[in-house]
Amino acid sequence: MRRFGMIARLRPERREEYLDLHAEVWPEVEATISATGIRNFTIFVTGDVIVGYFEYVGEDYAADQAVMAADEATQRWWARTGPCQLPFHEGSPHPNWEMLEEIWHLD
Repeated sequence: MRRFGMIARLRPERREEYLDLHAEVWPEVEATISATGIRNFTIFVTGDVIVGYFEYVGEDYAADQAVMAADEATQRWWARTGPCQLPFHEGSPHPNWEMLEEIWHLD
């Protein structure tokens, strides 16, 4: 199992839209997330900062991410959620989520 953390910012004018979308995540999107080996996926918010955490239990992360990216419902979901987000660091090459480096863990 691999743990992943990620961080982004919300566009202030689209914050409520993003929160509303996540109040009722589409079942097809949740199914794809689960089918591609992701478990315990959580998004936290404070102000305009969002922090995501998930665990990957599959065998080939890159292949599973490609399956997710090819999924039609997921593409539609990202088309709705992506414009609500900004990268955490100004000038980042990432359009929204930036991956965090794990430096400590306790089970």
